Amino acid sequence: MNNSNQGYVTSQNGLNSFLTKMYGFMAGAVAFSAVIAYLCATTFQMQVLSFFGQHRFAFFALFAVQLAMVFGVSFKPGRSAASSITLLFAFAGIEGLFLSTILMVYDISHVTMAFVAAAADFVVLAIFGATTKKDLSGIGSQALAALIALLIVTVINIFLQSPMISYVFSFIGVIIFTILTAWDSQNFKNMYLQFGDQVNSTSLAVSGALQLYLDFINIFIQLVTIFSGGNRN
Repeated sequence: MNNSNQGYVTSQNGLNSFLTKMYGFMAGAVAFSAVIAYLCATTFQMQVLSFFGQHRFAFFALFAVQLAMVFGVSFKPGRSAASSITLLFAFAGIEGLFLSTILMVYDISHVTMAFVAAAADFVVLAIFGATTKKDLSGIGSQALAALIALLIVTVINIFLQSPMISYVFSFIGVIIFTILTAWDSQNFKNMYLQFGDQVNSTSLAVSGALQLYLDFINIFIQLVTIFSGGNRN
């Protein structure tokens, strides 16, 4: 085997290892959120409801903490892998607390169908994003612009309280986050190929895992609304 082939094999092995770590951290974060959500919706349901009932601003405070964590997990070359992993799973734990409300208000069959569909959608698009030769930066940028518009509509609907708006825009949300799943997979693959030998690849993998985690969770939440027809228990 000549040097060029050896270099290619080494590079490919390194990329495969990076992608395995990234998807592994993402799957671990999802599993951790699922466990927390289940425990909060069953074993500790009364404590959770009592806590939020007595501390009405706790929900918004935890959401603000999550936003800070998103910036914290965002890749920084100097951060240790341990710090990045800790922040990722702390974020996933808080998200699990929020997700427990879905288990409390939606039929479990709808939640299960949404999770399975979200997982299937995620796996297909993540593999596509990591393997396609097509540059997804253009469609990814369009999806980000559409996401901003979706967030604006969501904020407006907080005041309108329209189930129909929520239901209709859930389909758009699934499309947006499906595209972002493929784009994020390709984006972090390209980041590794460009900077993998200059940075802590584990920290980069954790940063990618967070982005993919957010894509998956948002696909799941939109699908819960779709499968339930916008109706709660």
